[in-house]
Amino acid sequence: MYRCFLGAKLHRVVITEADLDYVGSITLDVDLLDMSGIMPGERVLVADLDSGKRFETYVLEGARGSGTVCINGAAARLVHIGDRAIVLQFVWVAGDETPPRPRVIVADDRNLNPSLLDT
Repeated sequence: MYRCFLGAKLHRVVITEADLDYVGSITLDVDLLDMSGIMPGERVLVADLDSGKRFETYVLEGARGSGTVCINGAAARLVHIGDRAIVLQFVWVAGDETPPRPRVIVADDRNLNPSLLDT
């Protein structure tokens, strides 16, 4: 049996862009990916703190040091620039394995100086 656990969370990131005409996905600054361990192409759950809307998508790599958090494609209709959001990564663990300690990254107002929260 496998169980699903939180692996990482980007907490209170600021949506910097919403591109309806893109094929789909969320583009994240590479610095955020490096800190969280989230990988390009990985499936994530996004929760908009302002609207309460949630959606799943996959990750694209954004420019390092840009603070980019861009919602692409149809999901761009679910957010507004300036909204705060949570990006959640989940990991599957075999029933006899110890679940990982989640990496929680807390964003600042520009997504440029995130901090690792000790969980």
